[in-house]
Amino acid sequence: MATLRVGDRAPSFSLVDQNGRTVSLADFKGTKLLLYFYPKADTPGCTRQACSVRDAAELLQQAGAAVVGISPDRPEDQKRFDDKYDLHFPLLSDPDHKVAEAYGVWGKKSLYGKSYEGIIRSSFLIDEDGKVLQVTYGVKPEDTVPKAQETLA
Repeated sequence: MATLRVGDRAPSFSLVDQNGRTVSLADFKGTKLLLYFYPKADTPGCTRQACSVRDAAELLQQAGAAVVGISPDRPEDQKRFDDKYDLHFPLLSDPDHKVAEAYGVWGKKSLYGKSYEGIIRSSFLIDEDGKVLQVTYGVKPEDTVPKAQETLA
């Protein structure tokens, strides 16, 4: 699994969000972007993570950063997740995990002794020109925002 480092160019992407719109990395040129990957919408850890990002949205915006979440969930599942928790930021569907692979967040995991492949919860702060400012592989749900804020400060 390839991993990104600070200073690398962020891999481009174009994916469909929960509202059926195509969202691309290029849409955020000139703006910092907190991009985070999560395993599955409306699960406990992913809900804590998304709600913490939602709750910090104004602070992130004041620091000049937009937010995008990506998971393998279908857009309609993302929509239910957004509606249930009033998230109000793009949740992108990456069902074939091509973007997750490009960011190095698709890999081996284990649960209850079973090994499988899936999203490794991770976050990236990307600068106005598409370069990676901050990388956190295996981020805890509650650490996504604080890690980004450290770099934005």
